[in-house]
Amino acid sequence: MKATRLERAIIILNARQLAAQDDSYLAGIEPRALLIVTVVYLAVMLSVPLQAPGMIIWFAVYPIITAPAARIAYERVFRNSLYVLPFLVLLGIFNPLYDTTPSFGVGNIVISRGWVSFASIVLRGLLAAQALLLLIYVCGFNRMCEAMRRSRMPSVLVTQLLMVYRYLSVLLAETLCMQRARSARAYGKTSYKASMWGSFAGQLLLRSIERSRRIDMAMKARGFNGSLVVSAESRWRTPDTVYCLVWACAFALLRCCDLSALMFNIVKI
Repeated sequence: MKATRLERAIIILNARQLAAQDDSYLAGIEPRALLIVTVVYLAVMLSVPLQAPGMIIWFAVYPIITAPAARIAYERVFRNSLYVLPFLVLLGIFNPLYDTTPSFGVGNIVISRGWVSFASIVLRGLLAAQALLLLIYVCGFNRMCEAMRRSRMPSVLVTQLLMVYRYLSVLLAETLCMQRARSARAYGKTSYKASMWGSFAGQLLLRSIERSRRIDMAMKARGFNGSLVVSAESRWRTPDTVYCLVWACAFALLRCCDLSALMFNIVKI
């Protein structure tokens, strides 16, 4: 019998629960170093003015280089980052309407500052998503949370992230159970009426609350004290420091120098 999309999602999620790219060139890098580089990358890239998309696009060097080093196809990272594209478009689509000041022209076409800022928002959002995806692919979600905990981030935040990720498969299992019950009573129908989705979501919420109550009682009975230890601690080594310094210098160079304008001037000469 062919597995449904929900069943495949549960299988993949459980298989990747502790997964990390242990065969990659970055496997020896301490997770905290990877986390620090990602945070610095996001901070520096997001500090670039919206009216400088030529500077932002150069920050694509980081995911393009890191993906092969992690033995991950960049196409996969780029494809998965496109899931945030609708939200980015919704976030910046009104910029061209409010900011109609001319920025530059291409022939007889005048590009306003609103369109430039809209392109910058989309670029920054996609690159930020790619950096976070690479962090999760290389470290694994659990090791990333452990790196956050060891970096003195609030334990409440780390625990919430772990809980959401760990019990996402439980929520999918509840959804699968309800979907099977609906299918058994649908007499061959593969789609539901729009009016049924409200009751379906309400029932799923009630089942999730009850399941979470039972899980909470079970965890307290086993001595849960509000924090989760997910992996053994690893030591910070010299290669981790070198990795952080190299990328920090690269990000500083990309932030301080407008390489697009520099190349344009060289070609013009």
